[in-house]
Amino acid sequence: MAPRGGMRRLFTSQNILIFLGVLSVVLVILIYNKLLFPGTFTTDSERFYRSDRLENRKDQLHKPDGQPLETPLAGVSELEFSVPEEIDVIITFTKAKDNWQLADKFRRCVASLVKHSSVMLAFHIIGDKDSQQIAEKILKEVDSGTAAKHRVVHLDIDTMAKELHSIVLPMQKYFSYKPGSYYSDSLFFLSAAIHRVVPETMHRVIMLDADLKFREDIAKLYQKFNDFKEHNVIGIAYEGQPVYRHTFWKYRQENPSTRVGDPPPKGLPGFNSGVLLLDLHRMRNSKHYNSLINEQVLEEQTKKYSFKGHLGDQDFFTLISIEHEELFYVLPCNWNRQLCKYWRDKGYESVFDLYFKCEGPIYVYHGNCHTPIPED
Repeated sequence: MAPRGGMRRLFTSQNILIFLGVLSVVLVILIYNKLLFPGTFTTDSERFYRSDRLENRKDQLHKPDGQPLETPLAGVSELEFSVPEEIDVIITFTKAKDNWQLADKFRRCVASLVKHSSVMLAFHIIGDKDSQQIAEKILKEVDSGTAAKHRVVHLDIDTMAKELHSIVLPMQKYFSYKPGSYYSDSLFFLSAAIHRVVPETMHRVIMLDADLKFREDIAKLYQKFNDFKEHNVIGIAYEGQPVYRHTFWKYRQENPSTRVGDPPPKGLPGFNSGVLLLDLHRMRNSKHYNSLINEQVLEEQTKKYSFKGHLGDQDFFTLISIEHEELFYVLPCNWNRQLCKYWRDKGYESVFDLYFKCEGPIYVYHGNCHTPIPED
């Protein structure tokens, strides 16, 4: 039998080992949570916002992979659970001074959004200061009877543009008519790198062109985030014309069996960025996606596919989607019903309708290339 003193020492040693083991587990959990759920605003991103953001707003919960938590809640509908109390809506609205036609388009867009929305809307206006002031005035005028349904988040556009400039400069080289060094030009590529310049508390946003008209609740569009597959980071509709059939003409000529530029459902017709679902959480955490925002990669891809674009962000999305389809959720055409028919009489009459057709009810009209939008 072991001496009593030896037993006491053994018992004490066991307690110490158990205590150290428990302490180690607690430390691991704390470190894991700190990495997984960082603080509210980063130092860099906070300066872009001057508004009274709802820092404690109820937003959709996420798993580490960006998927919504499947929490069963009795008596709560799918719509109520999957859509937050407030949706962040980013609208590109620039060079609006002395441009009453553009102002009218913006007014129609936001008025239709507010009219049909069942949730609070936080409008983030992307554009020069004059355009922002015009937008804010219009938003104050829009449906004053439901003013509580929307608010404006003020952006420090100059700071954001400068931060964005170095990131998207390679894109400007390949996807602009006249690549320039002006910081403001980088805003046309905001959607591609937005996850790097907005607060980390923003998880999902809907980004829109100003020439849209909503005929349905934007909350239902937001629900499309739930249809994203594992690797999808962006939701975007196909281009409704043979734009990229034309742009990729040389590659198609050299590769007659390619899907590139072919119409849906089997082809790769390219994308239209008039309506975008941006899962910022996934964009930040996708090493795959971020590796493509790289000048060497873009140079290789543009040479490989003989590509020279001029439509900004949608050219970038179209080009990288050729070899990385899994990054994109294809938004149904009903949510971005493009009306432009520019390419119909440019030598593509025989195939035009293969790109242009869109069956079913229309939820969002897109009056691109100054096309009139039907009245309800």
